Amino acid sequence: MNVFEAIQKRREISHYLPKLIPTKELDQILHAAYLAPSGNNLPSREFILVTEKDSLQHLAQATPFVPWLSGAGAAIIITGRPDISKYWLQDASIASGFIWLSAVELGIGSAFGAIYHSEDQEESERRESYVREHLHIPNDRRIVAILGLGYPEKEPPTKTLLSKDSIIHYGKHGK
Repeated sequence: MNVFEAIQKRREISHYLPKLIPTKELDQILHAAYLAPSGNNLPSREFILVTEKDSLQHLAQATPFVPWLSGAGAAIIITGRPDISKYWLQDASIASGFIWLSAVELGIGSAFGAIYHSEDQEESERRESYVREHLHIPNDRRIVAILGLGYPEKEPPTKTLLSKDSIIHYGKHGK
C-alpha cells in the first residue's frame, strides 16, 4: 500500500477484534512516530505504548469520548514538551498522523482521543492529570492525545466529505 492508499483507507476505528497486535507491528508504528518531523528537529514529543488491559480500561475513562479504549489492543499516548519547543502541539499532531497512517498500512485500526483541550484549560487539566497520574508522566509534559489501536471489528463506510471546492483554494481564498 502506498501513502495515498493509506490516506484514502484511513477511518476512525473504535470497535476492535479481541486479537493481540504483534510486538513487531507495534514497534513499526512507534518507529513511524519517532521518524515524524518536529520543528527544528527538537525532541518536543514523546510516546508511551500501553498494552495492559487494566491500563487501557483505566484510560478509557479519561474523557467521556474514549470508552472504546477499553476494547483496544494497545494505545499510544502522545505527549508534548512546551519546555523544549514552542511547536510542541504541532509536532505531536504530525506524529499522530504518522502513527495513524502506519497503522492503516499494517491493517490495524486506530481512533484518536483528544486529551489536551485548547479551549477549556480546566477540562484539559482534568483529563491530562487523570492520564498523567496513571502513567507517571512528568509535569513538564502535556498529554496531547491517546490513539487506540486494534484490528477492526468491521470497516466503516466511507464518510461523505464536503466538496473539495469548499475546502481547497488556489491562489487566493475563495478563488
